[in-house]
Formats: sequence, structure tokens, C-alpha cells
Amino acid sequence: MVKATFTNLPATKKALVQSALLREFSNYPLQKAQVARIVKDAGIARGAFYKYFDDLPDSYQYLYQCALKEIHAHLKIGPIFDPKLFYQSVVQFIEHTQSSKFAELIKMHVLSNESVVAKPFSNDASIELSPQNWSAMVLSHATIHMVLENPRQKKAVLSRFKAGLELLEKGAN
Repeated sequence: MVKATFTNLPATKKALVQSALLREFSNYPLQKAQVARIVKDAGIARGAFYKYFDDLPDSYQYLYQCALKEIHAHLKIGPIFDPKLFYQSVVQFIEHTQSSKFAELIKMHVLSNESVVAKPFSNDASIELSPQNWSAMVLSHATIHMVLENPRQKKAVLSRFKAGLELLEKGAN
């Protein structure tokens, strides 16, 4: 968990560290990332890094959460299954991701880091979803993964996703 020494930094210094983290984690999978490159890029001492974060995975989790907060900010899924809303939310997520400063980080996460950090559906909230919302959430993440992995297939993948959501809706009726 990010430490108070980091959250209490002046905004300019915090931005330098965040930028260095973003460059490192956008260019290297977590398993190949190095504190040495981050501290050199940020212009801080190695000891300062460990005053800000427990370790490299902790700094990664912090940055990834920042990215998700920015990209997910406008996405809302209600308790009642709405296939149109799910579809629009995934399209918006992909568009926001692709135009975000976090684009390469998200792509690196999906393609390389997802398997080495916390599992996306391991929290209790996903268990409480309706079967349709849970299924749509799993399908949404698979769709995002496929589009980020091969952007040229975006239109076909989104079309397939839409058809899958329509099947979920029919199954509920």
C-alpha cells in the first residue's frame, strides 16, 4: 500500500515519481521492471522509493489503480442487467484507454501483468452480482483483452460481444 510519505509529497515531486513509474511499467512487464530505472528517471534516492512504497509490486498496484480511476471514472453499471449499458461501457473503456496517457500501461497489464497481480474477479462484490451482470462482466474483460491484444479486430470483437450480451438478455427472459 502506498505510504503516507508519498501521498504527502508536494504535487510536483509526486508527479515526477508517477511519471517515472508510468514510463517503467508501460515499457517493461512487472517481472522485468527495475527500481533502479525508476529512481534514476524520477531523480530520487533508492531509499526514498522504499519510503513511498513497500516494493515494486506495491508501486505498480498504486499506479494501476490511478489509471483505472481515471479511465473508469465515467463508467457505471447498475444492479439490473442492461446489455446496452454494458456494451457502451466497454466501448467507452476501450476508447478512453486508447486515448489515455495510461494506454500502454493498461495494454501491458492486460497482456503481461494481469497473471502476476491480484485477480480481477477475486473480490466479494463480483460474487454478489446477478448471473447476467457477472457473465457480462467476465465477457467484458475478455473483450477488452482481445481488443488490446489485436486492435485490428476491434470491430469484429465488439460485434461478437454485442451478440453475446443479447444472448444473455434473452436467457434472462
